[in-house]
Amino acid sequence: MLAHVQSFVLDGINAHRCEVEVDISESGLPATTIVGLPDAAVKESIERVRAAMLNTGYHFPVGRVLVNLAPADVRKEGPVYDLPIAIGLLRALGVIRDDTRLERTAIAGELALDGRVRRVGGIINMALMAKGNGAVSAIVPRANAPEAAVVAPLSVYGIETLADAVAILNAESPVGPESAVDVEGLIAAAQPEVDFGDIIGQEAPKRAVTIAAAGSHNILKMCPGVGRG
Repeated sequence: MLAHVQSFVLDGINAHRCEVEVDISESGLPATTIVGLPDAAVKESIERVRAAMLNTGYHFPVGRVLVNLAPADVRKEGPVYDLPIAIGLLRALGVIRDDTRLERTAIAGELALDGRVRRVGGIINMALMAKGNGAVSAIVPRANAPEAAVVAPLSVYGIETLADAVAILNAESPVGPESAVDVEGLIAAAQPEVDFGDIIGQEAPKRAVTIAAAGSHNILKMCPGVGRG
């Protein structure tokens, strides 16, 4: 059976949609293969997924397993695909019963061998990408949930274990989405420790930094005689 799970791939600070395709076949010799330009951490993910599934009480398929990370011409890095791969396998095995929620949910997370879900980087980027691509929800590690929740109106579910994700996708979890974050309120109430008003002179550097911040430009700070920062 073939299953599809939506995740993301980072290009610098920009997140792009990554479709995790999982196919299980009973023909041929048993083997597990990950394709789609995976790095070493991604290739190793199948062993973490296998242990996490078995230690959570799920069956790991015995036949030929093929995992494709699309688009295939973009390099995939890190353990972020552990949870999407596991969810794809569980959908293909019928543990996750249908695609109703799955097809509109972005998923990311690293798996521990006992099925716990560890935090990963780039989650707020994934949330922005998911919203832009029509997703209505995201399943992420509990530690990442607050940062993803700033992207309204995306429903963000923070999970502790693989079993939590399965329960959410099967509509069996009593846990609701993370509370939305009032970003504008937080910014308005924020009190910076240092303000440009505290700096005497240096008008040109202050103007340069202000322009860079307003336009989201990069900054290279060079301090002659001191070094670079």
